[in-house]
Amino acid sequence: MTNTRLIALLHLAAALAFAIAGPLLAPDFRGYDPADFPIPQDNAPVGPAGYAFSIWGVIYLWLIVSAAVGLKRHDAPDWAPMRGPLIIALLIGTPWLSVAVASPILATVMIFAMLAFALKAMSRAPVLDPWLARAPNALFAGWLTAASFASLGYVGAGYGIVFGAVGWAYICLIGALAVAYAGTRLRPDAPLYPLGTAWALVAIVVKNWGSEWGVAGLAGLGTVLLLAFAVKAWRRPAP
Repeated sequence: MTNTRLIALLHLAAALAFAIAGPLLAPDFRGYDPADFPIPQDNAPVGPAGYAFSIWGVIYLWLIVSAAVGLKRHDAPDWAPMRGPLIIALLIGTPWLSVAVASPILATVMIFAMLAFALKAMSRAPVLDPWLARAPNALFAGWLTAASFASLGYVGAGYGIVFGAVGWAYICLIGALAVAYAGTRLRPDAPLYPLGTAWALVAIVVKNWGSEWGVAGLAGLGTVLLLAFAVKAWRRPAP
């Protein structure tokens, strides 16, 4: 077996483990337990409405399909640079749900590491095969951009670090938007990256509508900006 085929096989195995093992290890995970923090985080404004997590079904399936296609194209030179960082991101993500149940602090460190490697993989995704390589990576990284800062917001507010829950929601929204902007510039031909982050921000608007108007307004403004980035990326001429 050639090295390229072995790495492509590891990519597929990591994608399957990420999609199957994680949910099996923590099937009832619906976000951090408010009681996990010294200051319970009931209905924290930094978190999206629950329906937003349904995007994981799309991400899991698309990453598996991408890895399966990649196995058939194991010797394609433009697929190779993406595989290393993506495999690492998937391996970090496989036990993440179990870790999140036990330690939100460690889970926050892990999800930022996952985001870093997912962004690296997105930046290395091939220009060809946009829907089979670049798109699933971009959606994965886009959601992680929002999710990582939401996790930080829960930990910051839950441990009473300087600001309360609303203050941390503002800080983390600004942080997520800054990273989303950088990620869009990193890969301006990947519209699903800003769309993945926008999906989470819309759910933050829904959750805070009628209660925390400032948080909802900032998330709404961020959504508009990200949608503009996505439209620009979609209209970008093909190479």
